[in-house]
Amino acid sequence: MVEPHTAVVVAARRTPIAAKGGALAHLTAAELAAPVIRACVDDAPGDVADVVLGNCMGPGGNIARVAALAADLDTAVPGMTIDRQCGSGLAAIITAAQAIQAGDHRPRIAGGVESCSTAPTRIADGRPYARAPFAPPGHPDPDMVRAAQDLAVHDTIDRARQDAYAARSHRRAVHTRDSGGFRAELVPLGDVAADTGPRARVPGMLDRFPPLFPAHGGTLTAGNSCRDSDGAAAVMLAPGGPGLALVAAATVGCDPALPGLGPVPAVERLLREAGTTLDDVAAIEIVEAFAAQALAALTRLGLADGTDVDARVCADGGALALGHPWGASAAVSVVRLFSRLVRGGAPAGTLGLATAAVGGGLGVAALFQVVR
Repeated sequence: MVEPHTAVVVAARRTPIAAKGGALAHLTAAELAAPVIRACVDDAPGDVADVVLGNCMGPGGNIARVAALAADLDTAVPGMTIDRQCGSGLAAIITAAQAIQAGDHRPRIAGGVESCSTAPTRIADGRPYARAPFAPPGHPDPDMVRAAQDLAVHDTIDRARQDAYAARSHRRAVHTRDSGGFRAELVPLGDVAADTGPRARVPGMLDRFPPLFPAHGGTLTAGNSCRDSDGAAAVMLAPGGPGLALVAAATVGCDPALPGLGPVPAVERLLREAGTTLDDVAAIEIVEAFAAQALAALTRLGLADGTDVDARVCADGGALALGHPWGASAAVSVVRLFSRLVRGGAPAGTLGLATAAVGGGLGVAALFQVVR
């Protein structure tokens, strides 16, 4: 039985994911998001109260509103765009769910989108820059690539472990893609009907990639790091099932010098508040931005030991294989949980966990439960 104020994911869709400059490079963020919004409404018809989307590097102008109109939603549907960097998509889902939990029982669409290929050039002091600061002057402010290398050094995560984890992601994603396991969640965009990132040959090539920081540990490579990508993901939230009910959520801060560890305190707080443990969770999705980052967090949570990773984690591969459309990736994790648990026929009460690390030293996590 679903409580009256429970927010339930009743539909979940995503676009294929393609590397920056690749098969989806001609589409803007709104053009990526609109089809998945439309698909969610078609899957679970209802009068949508709002559209909440996460986005990191888009053009502004409230992408959620633009995408809602492009999806032919009623002009009365407003739209809100959220920036919590790589946690944006999950933050949007949590935010939309909170409105239902507070008593507004109208359905909502939430998720995330990123078009790395069409992201505008930003200028400060007359000069272009790649990203805004994650922290103010006087605080550590590494970009996520350097932060992952620093974390690899900090935790002594050697290249062999990182490459093994990346190989795991590709093998699982290739198997799921080739067996049609992603098909029900995907919304084709023109001729692009499948993820372009997973490749069977990658595991055998990982030892050929040169280190990105040879003078600073030298274990991070393009092969064991995610690719900046284009894509979108969205869910429909409603006050009743069947689907995935949001049980609890947590967003926390951590050391901005080691932002990859954010999922650890977020998951720990989440489990305390939910009164459960990881032993009770059947499916776990972590945004695999970097193998080193994922391994550091998973090891602290007791989900990895050396090269052995718990089978519940990213069972169909993750961002290392699929790609990382920043504002969308954490929402992709919820779509994946929906496929693994709801579409996969898991019994009522089964738990799933989604979590992500965020630039600047944040972690976001959400716990879901199957309702039938």
